[in-house]
Amino acid sequence: MRRLFQRPRPVEPAVSDSERLLFGGALRYDMGWSKHEYAVLEQSGLSMARTAPRLVGGTVRLAWRADRSALLTMVLSEIFQGVAHAVALLATNAVLKSLFGGGDTVARVHAALPAMVVATLIAMTSAVLASLSTASTGRLEPKVERLATEEYLRHAERVELEAVEDGAFRKLLDSAQFGAQSSRRMISATVASLNGVFSLTAAASVLSVLHPVLLPLLLLIAAPRGWGALQVAQRRYASAMAWIEHERAARVISLSITGRSGAQETRVHGVGKFLLRHFGQMAETAEAEQTRLAKERAGTELLAAALSGAAALLAYTVLGWLLLSGRMSMAVAGTAVLAVRTGSANLGTLVGSVNRLHEESLYVRDLDRYNLEAAARAIPTGGLTVPEHPARIDFEHVTYCYPDRDQPALDDITLTIPAGTVVALVGENGSGKSTLVKLLAGLHMPQAGRIQWDGVDLRQANRDQVFARVALLDQAFEKWPFTAETNLAIGKPEQPADPERLAAAAAFSGADAVIEGLPHGMQTLLALQFRGGSELSGGQWQKIGLSRTRYRDASVIIVDEPTSALDPEAEIACFEKIRHLRSPATSVVLVTHRMAAVQHADLIYVLHDGRLVEQGTHQELLAIEGGRYYRMFQSQADQYIPANGPVPRQTAAPGA
Repeated sequence: MRRLFQRPRPVEPAVSDSERLLFGGALRYDMGWSKHEYAVLEQSGLSMARTAPRLVGGTVRLAWRADRSALLTMVLSEIFQGVAHAVALLATNAVLKSLFGGGDTVARVHAALPAMVVATLIAMTSAVLASLSTASTGRLEPKVERLATEEYLRHAERVELEAVEDGAFRKLLDSAQFGAQSSRRMISATVASLNGVFSLTAAASVLSVLHPVLLPLLLLIAAPRGWGALQVAQRRYASAMAWIEHERAARVISLSITGRSGAQETRVHGVGKFLLRHFGQMAETAEAEQTRLAKERAGTELLAAALSGAAALLAYTVLGWLLLSGRMSMAVAGTAVLAVRTGSANLGTLVGSVNRLHEESLYVRDLDRYNLEAAARAIPTGGLTVPEHPARIDFEHVTYCYPDRDQPALDDITLTIPAGTVVALVGENGSGKSTLVKLLAGLHMPQAGRIQWDGVDLRQANRDQVFARVALLDQAFEKWPFTAETNLAIGKPEQPADPERLAAAAAFSGADAVIEGLPHGMQTLLALQFRGGSELSGGQWQKIGLSRTRYRDASVIIVDEPTSALDPEAEIACFEKIRHLRSPATSVVLVTHRMAAVQHADLIYVLHDGRLVEQGTHQELLAIEGGRYYRMFQSQADQYIPANGPVPRQTAAPGA
């Protein structure tokens, strides 16, 4: 009994042996819900009443931007429903007065008819108003979600790459993704809250008019129901937070069994039966939690009903005393009973609605916080004009250090990328190659030194123009789940697809033969997860990516480890195509570990621990015996020479 009166507290889920074995304990993700999951439990009825106007205000502002007419229709419908509820109670009182008045039965019924007609009209009006509110809410909710989602995605698309790579910002980005759906759910929660407020106000107003003592009686009866509703909602929420751990675990196991990545091992090693066995044990733990919740809910609701019943007994005793003492008529008493019953029910509903409103607002606040942070870290607009075809790009004593590192990724780099050349960047993993091309593309800004495009400092340059001059093709290039045509044309997404240029780009890499073999040619969907979709091999995708780069027709083409998924012959052909991307106005910057591929580059820069240690042509660098490039090239060449010397070339037999 004492436990039922205590404020609900976070419920630590029981950890099954299966969870310990598979996940090392209770499965938890560090995302938005981990910050807010028990915040609702700290709310009391009074604190929820204080915060409700602010929560509703934020929802109203968002809805006002989405659809003003729908919002006004919804609010006015709820207000007039409240007024109609009050008028209906007064009409009921008039009907009861007439029926309990003097005279014969026919005369009393005739006297009650006008009020009965009014009550009927009010009921019809309330139904129409409720229908208008429902229709307006249904119209408003998807618009609010769309507006919130678009704003979320707009900021995500425009934020600096450094923010995307920042763990703290990623966490905010992940938690904010729930804000759009919560914004939508807040509309219905707000409607329910407004309905509860107006209906409760109507009942309270009528009771105050009928007799001053009736309003305290309403609160006395409704308070236990409101307390019970809050307790049940909070316990249900705490239980949901415990259950969600098991739900996440179930999703992880389900994806492990049904996913393609582990399909072979699941079958050959018999992993599926192992996972199913542990899933069952975890599910049993979750079922025990639901049983506990049901028992506590039953006890809380029984206690609330008992307290409310005791309060109702007291209220009816007072009403009986008022009737017997002549201080209240039978008609007023009947109206009071009806108002008390509807008012107490509305109060319980109101508590649940405000509770839900507060819960959803936590994620909407995350979305608001994310939008502010993303706007502050967005790529700036405007700036100095960048040459469409720069004659040279200069790095002058450039240094860059990632926020979570002590050692700079690039340290005092000075180099030049002339137009019309193939420039290769080589070095071991972690030498700074990928960081250098990010700075070259304008994705990061140097923390020291400067990068100039024909004398235009990248910090003052129009970044959108910089991006327009660059094409990227790396080992993890995006395999868009769209049609083959869109996968090529997305190289220039701001322009309508040009069929002739698409055909030329596809022919350049050999992707035309791949596309001709697809079921619907250019219109084939390259996404196996959708009906009618097709799947490409790694080499086929590589041709699509190379064609996309060709179609983009940029001034600076950055190619980062492009052949990791290719066989030797395809790799040689790919590098040959990459070299042909060069033109008098186009530079190709090649990042690769394949030393044989860089020997045809016009200029090679060798990086080590973030510093530029060697530069020159292939022959010039090989002449530095014992140099870093020399050692890297020789170590790869040695892999193809057997220990007992080169493999002798076979000579054809006479007459063969």
